[in-house]
Amino acid sequence: MEIILKEDVIGLGYKNDIVNVKSGYGRNYLIPYGKGVIASESAKKQLAETLKQKAVKLAKIKAEAEAKAEKLNAVSLVISTKVSTSGVIYGSVNSLQIADELQKLGFDVDRKIIVVKDVKSVGDYVATVKLHKEVSAQVPFKVIAEGAPVAEAPVAEAPVAEAPVVEAPEVEEYADEVPAEEA
Repeated sequence: MEIILKEDVIGLGYKNDIVNVKSGYGRNYLIPYGKGVIASESAKKQLAETLKQKAVKLAKIKAEAEAKAEKLNAVSLVISTKVSTSGVIYGSVNSLQIADELQKLGFDVDRKIIVVKDVKSVGDYVATVKLHKEVSAQVPFKVIAEGAPVAEAPVAEAPVAEAPVVEAPEVEEYADEVPAEEA
């Protein structure tokens, strides 16, 4: 018995495939559960027509995705975020922030199609935007500190100035403990 599958069936075939199955499997499982229809001549013609229409639609969608990918490949982003003195980001840069930056440049990209590896420090990275199953764009972006570079220099000097102050109380605490042991 020939059956046209309406959905993917594990171990049998994919949607819109014409498969040969035993009569009982087709009549008692595939057809009643809506997973397939009998492959009559009219059903085969209808399947051929829908596949043609689908191919045209998919080609159009793929062409649009390729055009958008060319535009995205020419874009370079700069994302500013809060950073510690050692250059480590508070939190991380993720697809949401990249989608917001692309939105500011006029690209309407859903954050769910942006793939970014862990970004936890300042530097240069690349995000992949999957526009179609066969089309993706590489968007380079740079993560910088939120403040100006001049603001980072005094912050780096501050711990050096505090270091001698921290050592002085430790000596005093040790001096207090020594008389307690002698008594």
